[in-house]
Amino acid sequence: MAKILCVGIATVDIVNEVAMYPTEDDEIRIVTQDKRRGGNAANTAVILSQLGHECYWAGTLVKEIDCHIILDDFKRYQVNDQFCHFLEQGKVPTSYIVLSQATASRTISHFRDLPEYDFSEFKKIPLEAFEHIHFEGRNIDQSLKMMHYAKYNYPKKMLSVELEKPRKGSEQLIDNADIIIFSKNYARQYGFDSAQAFLQSFNDEQSTHKILICAWGDSGAVALVKRIIYHQEAIKVNAVDTLGAGDVFNAGIIDQLLTHNNISLCLKHACQLAAMQCTKKGLNLEPMDVKEHYETR
Repeated sequence: MAKILCVGIATVDIVNEVAMYPTEDDEIRIVTQDKRRGGNAANTAVILSQLGHECYWAGTLVKEIDCHIILDDFKRYQVNDQFCHFLEQGKVPTSYIVLSQATASRTISHFRDLPEYDFSEFKKIPLEAFEHIHFEGRNIDQSLKMMHYAKYNYPKKMLSVELEKPRKGSEQLIDNADIIIFSKNYARQYGFDSAQAFLQSFNDEQSTHKILICAWGDSGAVALVKRIIYHQEAIKVNAVDTLGAGDVFNAGIIDQLLTHNNISLCLKHACQLAAMQCTKKGLNLEPMDVKEHYETR
C-alpha cells in the first residue's frame, strides 16, 4: 500500500441530530448529540488509513482542551500527525452541525480562530517519502506555493486536490495537480447544472493531461480523462448520515488510482464507498466494508 500525505484542516464536529430541520424561530429538541473529529483532509486520511495505506496529516492545531478529540481519533485510526504545527493560542476549528433524521441532510455552521497551515511548515516535510500528496483546496496562496514546490522538486509525485468551495483564486490550484476532484457546489457556483457540462468546459490542455472528477450527489459522479467522459450512477441506499461522504468519495478515488488506472472502476468503487458511509454514523469502516471494497475490484 502507499504512503500518503493529506494537507488541510482538522475540526471538532458537534453533531446535533434532530427529527427534522427546524424552521426559523422554532424551538426543537435534540435527539442525540455527538462530538467527532472532522475536516475534509483529516477525514480523507482516516478513510485511506482504514483501506490499508500509511497516512500522514499536515495541518494546524492549538493546544487546548478540544485538541485531544482530534489527536485521539488520529491515533485510533493510525494516522500520523508528526507534521502538525501546534500553536499556543487560538481555538480548534469547530463545526456545529444539524443532522436531520427525516432527510439525512446536514447543515453546518463553522467557527475558526486559528491560522492556516503555511508553506514554511510544509517545506520541512520530507516529501520524497510519499507516493501521493492530497491537498484540500483552501488557504489558496499558501496551498499554491506548496503544490508548486512539490511538483517542481518532485515532478513524478502524484498530487491531488479537492475543490469543494469556489474560493478566490482556487482555479489556480488546478495547474499543479494531477487529479482534481470538484464538488457539486463548486460547479453550480459557476452556473453549471450537471457534472458533465462542467467538466466539458475545461480546455483541451487541462483535460488531456489531468484526471478531472466531479461528484454530483444522487446523480453519481463524472470523470474527464484524455477528453473522454466517464459516468457512474449513484449507489442507492437508505441514508442516515451524509456527513463526510464527499471525503470518503475522495479517499476512494485516491485509493483506486494508486492501485490501477481503470477510471470507470475508480468511479464505481468511490461511489460504493461513499454510499456505504451514508448508511452509518461516523467514519468507521466495518471490516466487511473494506473486504467488499477490494473483492469487487
